[in-house]
This record gives sequence, structure tokens and C-alpha cells, in this order.
Amino acid sequence: MKRLVLGAVMLLALAGCASTPTVHTDYDPSAQFSSYRTYTWLKKPEGRSPLVEQRVVAAIDAKLAAHGWQQATGTDADVGIVANVATQQQQTLDTFYSGPAWGGYGWGRWGGAGMGSATTTVRNYEVGTLVVDMFDMKTKQAIWRGTASGTVPDSPEDVNAKAQAGVEKMFASFPPGSAPAK
Repeated sequence: MKRLVLGAVMLLALAGCASTPTVHTDYDPSAQFSSYRTYTWLKKPEGRSPLVEQRVVAAIDAKLAAHGWQQATGTDADVGIVANVATQQQQTLDTFYSGPAWGGYGWGRWGGAGMGSATTTVRNYEVGTLVVDMFDMKTKQAIWRGTASGTVPDSPEDVNAKAQAGVEKMFASFPPGSAPAK
């Protein structure tokens, strides 16, 4: 029984690490995305690792460049980008029951109930969220928002892979109204 419980816990842990981030996007339907050609970073993401932050910015830069957008400086840009990263500790309690064991029919010498037991395991994990906002620099109005949220893996390689997957998924249908990237 202990092997079964241990196997179930490990399977849940692996499933949590392998999951891709949950991504949501929203945009202003009146924004003319076809007229935007340049952008500037108003605020880059700041988190626990400057290397991950640099890779997230580079991934977003690459996605925008693939759509013909060029990075500009200052107020000459069409679009301003603000990105934020937040992390929060979460806790999950998993309880596994073994029993009660029933034997035979009825009570007494023809059968009975055995005592069951419960084992509760506590799993602490970190949830990270990346929020990317875009603003029209002339009107100062929000035109697009993307959020990616998911568990933060332990290894730097897995953190980078998950951050990259979040950016890929976030910009899959960018600019709005375009066909999803393949």
C-alpha cells in the first residue's frame, strides 16, 4: 500500500512539473494593431532571477520582431510595454485513505469491518504569474494584456522552459485577429 501511495504522490508531482502555464489574453477591439510598428519597454519584469527576466524579455522581443515590430527608444514608439512577475507560495494537502476493510456478509463471526487509516501529505509549491500589458503611446490607453500563470519548477532549466512556453502560448494569436502561430 505504501508503494501505491508513494507512486500516486510522485505521479502528481511529475504532472505538476510537466504542465504548461495557463495563459489568458485580452485586447481592445478598437485598437488598430496593423498600424503599430514600434515598441519600447516602459517596465521590464523583475523577479528572483535576472537571467530568467532577460530570457523572458528576449522571447517577447523575438515574438514582436517576428510580426515586424521594431524596438524604439522613448516616446517615439507606437506601443509601450509593461511587464510584471509575481510569485506566491501555495500549499496542497493530499489525503489517501486505506480502508475500511470489509470481510464477508454482516457482522459477528460471519464478517466484520477492519480499521482503516488515512495518510496526509503536505506539498508546498510556488506559483508564478507573468503579466504583460501594452499601451498605445499616443492615447495612453491599454490595448493588450497577456497573463501566464503556473507552478514554478525547482531547476533553472525547467523555469526557463516554462517561461518560454508561457510567452509562446501568450503570443500564439498575436496580434489579435491573426491566425494562431504553428
